[in-house]
Amino acid sequence: MRGHLLMSAGRGPQECAWAVAQLLRRLEADAARQGLVAHRVQTVPGDRPGTYRSVLLQITGDGAEEFVGSWTGTLCWQAPSPYRASTGRKNWYVIAQPCEVDTPRSSFAEGDIDIVACRTGGPGGQHRNKASTAVRATHRPSGIVVVVDTERQFSQNRRIALELIRQRLEHDDDAAGRAVTTSRWRIHDELVRGNPARTERPAT
Repeated sequence: MRGHLLMSAGRGPQECAWAVAQLLRRLEADAARQGLVAHRVQTVPGDRPGTYRSVLLQITGDGAEEFVGSWTGTLCWQAPSPYRASTGRKNWYVIAQPCEVDTPRSSFAEGDIDIVACRTGGPGGQHRNKASTAVRATHRPSGIVVVVDTERQFSQNRRIALELIRQRLEHDDDAAGRAVTTSRWRIHDELVRGNPARTERPAT
């Protein structure tokens, strides 16, 4: 089992990037105690050394989804600022949300495509009207259907139909991948300060 979790300082001050680093270490220690593996898939460093604007984690092992759920929501690191002694603020908020990292690519196999010869109307001469040279191709897994009648030979229309389906699958896969990336970046703006789901403090 595995799950992915994105931790982000959102648009918070530099202390929030520091809080991400502190909470990250706390999370990794918690995962190790539960026999899980927390792998840092991607990190975006903060302005200060050792801090992070965001961290994308992959949690692997039995109970990974439950673990991700236990660290989901607004997280609070409660400690004085290490950078500004004058500020009295001690609560630094971080957002943590499960997310998708990649989408499966659609497989293209001619065995998944039903090819049917058909006739189409419109201009094209007597040959097109009498012969079933057009092609109706249906990709069963996705439901994509294309009809090709641009050529006068069935074999050529068949070749074009297969290529059109391949292109449609690639286009749909690319669009799904962009949607996943967009949804992941939206997490950075979802931070709600106050009423944290989890509050952590430095060990005493």
